Amino acid sequence: MSIIFFVLVILLVLSGFFSLITWKMNIIALIALFVIYIVAMYNSLIVKLNRVKNAWADIDVQLKRRYDLIPNLINTVKGAANFESSTLEKVIEARNSAMTAQTSGDKEAISKTENELSGTLKSLFALSENYPDLKATSNFNNLQNELTDTENKIQSARRFYNNTVTDLNTGIQSFPVNILAKMFNFKESEMFKLEESESAAKNPVEVKF
Repeated sequence: MSIIFFVLVILLVLSGFFSLITWKMNIIALIALFVIYIVAMYNSLIVKLNRVKNAWADIDVQLKRRYDLIPNLINTVKGAANFESSTLEKVIEARNSAMTAQTSGDKEAISKTENELSGTLKSLFALSENYPDLKATSNFNNLQNELTDTENKIQSARRFYNNTVTDLNTGIQSFPVNILAKMFNFKESEMFKLEESESAAKNPVEVKF
């Protein structure tokens, strides 16, 4: 788009010098071309911003689905005799923290608490290996499969979201769009990052029974 704009400007200027069109018409054409270019840049930023919002909405749906599944998982695990209550408490605490962070809208806090929740779920599923009766229940297996599927979808949605954020941020940083972005107060969006220190968050929650 930028290249086409500058080529057209050069052609219009040259046409004025060679008297192909009058300078009055030349100036009018340049102004019209400039306005069209500004509108096109603005609309491109709006499109990219909406893609970011839609991508985040997809993540939001999957996070809420995981929140809804966890209470059922907790109730199922509670039925296992002598199951470590501290593990269940950590899962509940991590879920509550994640839900609070999601309400705040702070991407960094959301990323941190979601990683912690993934880690506690992985610990719970690993510990369940010591409880054959629990592993044998269809309800537990179904919940585990649903959570694994949800985790996979979260990872996929996260990657797509980060791609849309990169596209938006690159547009905002690029000249001459960055001038327009500053004028209309377009802000760069935050990535939904994985913490490298959280190895449990790098892989979907998966336990083979």
